[in-house]
Amino acid sequence: MDKTKWPAISGLVAGTVLLARNVPTTYAFDKPIHTGIIILASCAAAVIGLSRSLPKEGGRSHRGQQYDALPLGVQQYDALPLGEVGQPHGSRESSPSPEDVRYPSSLRKLRILFLVLVVAICLRIEAFRQVLANTQCAGQSWESLIPLALALWDYFAVQRHKKRILTDDVDSSVYDALVDHVFRPRYRYVLAAGLVSIGSMLALATSSSPASTYICAASLHNSLYVPNLQRMGTVLDFLIAYCIGHLLHQHEGRGTRSVSLRFISVGWAFLFSAVILLVIGIVYYIIVEEDRKWILALPTICTVLTIFHIGAMSTSVMATFVSVSTITTAYAWNNPHPFPPMDTGLAFITLCIAITGFAAYFHMETVSEDRESGGRSITFREVPSWLYLLLLSLFFLRTGLWAARKTTVTYHPIDMLIYEAQTQHEAYINQTSTSKTLADAVGTYKARYNRVPPPGFDHWYEYATARNSVVIDDYNSIHRDLLPFYALSAEDIRQRTWDMISNPWNDVAGISVRSGEVGISPNVMPTHRWMLDGLVDLIGHFVEYLPDMDLAFNLNDECRVAVPSVQIETMRTTGRGAFAHDRAPRNEFSTGRGEQWQLVPDQPNTETPLKELSFQRTFYDFGSVGCPSGSPARSQRAFLANWSTAADICHQPDLANLHGLYISPAAFKGAHDLYPVFSQSKAHGFNDILYPSAWNYIGKAKYDPGDEHPDVPFAEKNSSLFWRGATSEGVSPGGGQWRGMTRQRFVHLANNINGSEHPQAVLLPQGEHSLAYTQLPISELTNLLSTDVHVVDSIARCGGRDCPQQAREFAPLVPPTDFQDHWKYKYLLDLDGAGFSGRFLPFLYSHSLPFKAALFREWWDDRVTPWQHFVPLDIRGQGLWATLAYFAGLDGKANGRHVKAAAHELEGERIAERGRDWAKRVLRREDMEIYFFRLLLEWGRLTDDERDDIGFAVDVG
Repeated sequence: MDKTKWPAISGLVAGTVLLARNVPTTYAFDKPIHTGIIILASCAAAVIGLSRSLPKEGGRSHRGQQYDALPLGVQQYDALPLGEVGQPHGSRESSPSPEDVRYPSSLRKLRILFLVLVVAICLRIEAFRQVLANTQCAGQSWESLIPLALALWDYFAVQRHKKRILTDDVDSSVYDALVDHVFRPRYRYVLAAGLVSIGSMLALATSSSPASTYICAASLHNSLYVPNLQRMGTVLDFLIAYCIGHLLHQHEGRGTRSVSLRFISVGWAFLFSAVILLVIGIVYYIIVEEDRKWILALPTICTVLTIFHIGAMSTSVMATFVSVSTITTAYAWNNPHPFPPMDTGLAFITLCIAITGFAAYFHMETVSEDRESGGRSITFREVPSWLYLLLLSLFFLRTGLWAARKTTVTYHPIDMLIYEAQTQHEAYINQTSTSKTLADAVGTYKARYNRVPPPGFDHWYEYATARNSVVIDDYNSIHRDLLPFYALSAEDIRQRTWDMISNPWNDVAGISVRSGEVGISPNVMPTHRWMLDGLVDLIGHFVEYLPDMDLAFNLNDECRVAVPSVQIETMRTTGRGAFAHDRAPRNEFSTGRGEQWQLVPDQPNTETPLKELSFQRTFYDFGSVGCPSGSPARSQRAFLANWSTAADICHQPDLANLHGLYISPAAFKGAHDLYPVFSQSKAHGFNDILYPSAWNYIGKAKYDPGDEHPDVPFAEKNSSLFWRGATSEGVSPGGGQWRGMTRQRFVHLANNINGSEHPQAVLLPQGEHSLAYTQLPISELTNLLSTDVHVVDSIARCGGRDCPQQAREFAPLVPPTDFQDHWKYKYLLDLDGAGFSGRFLPFLYSHSLPFKAALFREWWDDRVTPWQHFVPLDIRGQGLWATLAYFAGLDGKANGRHVKAAAHELEGERIAERGRDWAKRVLRREDMEIYFFRLLLEWGRLTDDERDDIGFAVDVG
């Protein structure tokens, strides 16, 4: 058993490092109860299994008067009291034989410890679940104080009742006197553990990421409830450590308690806790992920063994120091730039305090008189040189990170983003309209897509040029959407189209093209008739050039098709191979196509390939299936630089809890197989085919200023950020889902509803030529910056308690305004609804500056450049205040001092005017027709049985 000491300590250290770095990526945060049961059951099996190999009987040892049943280093001192307060203690005196002493412990006390441990574990897991469910209201963790709490308990229960052994040898050295008076006082462990705990707690406070915008609702009083739960969790952790320490080091009756029995008692406590959690009905199903479960279970087992060898207090000191060092050092390493702002000096000093306390603790342990007593289990007989070298290396590493980290910048990041956007836009223009003739367009098409254009391409080119289309060559979005469908045969695509439109339950409507005419299939819901009428109008402008075919249009706002990553990548590879054929094309579609499409029956089909997840979480089943395994989460930024990854769930899986599509969509019926569904918008990882929405085409939300609602020049507008809207992003049926939805979060953030003091990082001038991030409370930013962001009318799409809770939280609700009132304001906030926002294109047409936070992407996504035509916002909302401060400026009191930052209204006006001019060139109704015309020509070829033999080609030589 003695051989397990250092493997256990090594496992504890390694496991603590893994947990500190990797536990946020495990499913423990989504299913804490499931995780708790799995880990407790696993640990119980491991500990009980280990006990079978341990000695069963007590006996005498000839080494240091220890018992054979307790190997060297096992029965030694535990920092917790092993007997009643004030009585002689076996861990403090030389160990007599078991026949000479009746220990004060009893079987009754062991049973009490066992029951307390079981109850504490169950309560701790439930507290953990409650905190995770309301983590946005959580305060700073108190877990770092556990070593100090154990040391205080040890002092009051053990140390102050001991008789100190002082050296009075006349030949003793100054070092001996120093050891006696500094490293052996009764309060020595309190001082050392206190340094580790306080230093660790302060170090963690300096290494925290920006607070989430997930709503801590003022109306629910969770801001008081959750921090108290955190404190209770710390107390429970103390009790768990205390009970495990006693059970592993306890004696009963005469003689030593069997080592095997000690481990069995702890193992059964774990097992009882798991059974209790299971029996009370908390678990509905258990998801086992073997590649992650061991990360949590291994350090738990090693912790039990380490407590057995060196005691609970030494174990807690080691685990606290290792975890905090890992977290804070990784944070400092990954954030060498000025953002996120952190007090690097304080972070460095506090970790140095923790290092000092850690080194002092183990040094005190080695020079203490307790090392001579049979019950004292020390970690090191003498502190090894390698430990000091490791601590010194950590010190120098943090010194280097402290010295290397920049705290100021010489230019504002948004200045650079605007400059880069202009360069990017110019490059787009240069490559999107290089073709000046039909022959040029055909040649460019072949070079880009490795095949000839579809039949009818000449008609499309004439249609586009006659309407002065700026975009001739760049239709990469169509290529991306259709590429995987080349892995399906034309017959399969036609069959899957029929499967979708033949069952009205699917919420997919059919549009049919026959002999140059366009019509609507039967069984269409009247509420969506406007959409199909708009599509008929749109397609009618070029239908004479289209082949006969049926099209399946998504009637819901939410996207529908998400094919798993491995499968869709295989299909894309197949699609690229399909482009390799170099045959002389026939410039016409196959004859008899109309008969190849099945008629939609008058009696609706009842079979469906779709899975319904309305009002349910969709992230695990659909949102993330399109991501490759091991996709990293994107680091948080203050300003959104990469619009293409801003909504990529693979780079930022925390969005699973920050948008209605993933939390609780209103109408979600999706497929994992590749079905040909045309949708107005889609989130990353979905495989719907994008097309220009009829909402914009027929002007459901229209830019139409007039005398009553003029669109005045930018400089004359109200300098407020303006938004009006409904809570229609998703459904909150009673479980508090609304707290994570984008619209509610932005309204909450813009109005500081719960009086949050969570600071926001804003760049302020520091000196003449530099800027530094300054943390300003939201409560003060709302006074310095003007926002007019409100929910209108009554709360929509809610149920149960969520309706009145939202009504109280966002009160007073405001009446709706005329859409044309938007043009009064300089800054217009655009947020997703259940699908894309239908307001964005009218916003672009105005003289106002759109701020857009969006998960969904649309057909125009490649055409419009963020920071050139609009201001992008991270969907998390953390850059909202800093971005608004850049354009509107700051001038007033904050943090007890006057703060001032120049407004960049000229830059805002330039972006607004560039967006307006560009929208008039590439986002017209005519551009929607041109895009859809080309899309349907490509689709016509894709659904043709002879698609490899047809196409358009001219002599480009």
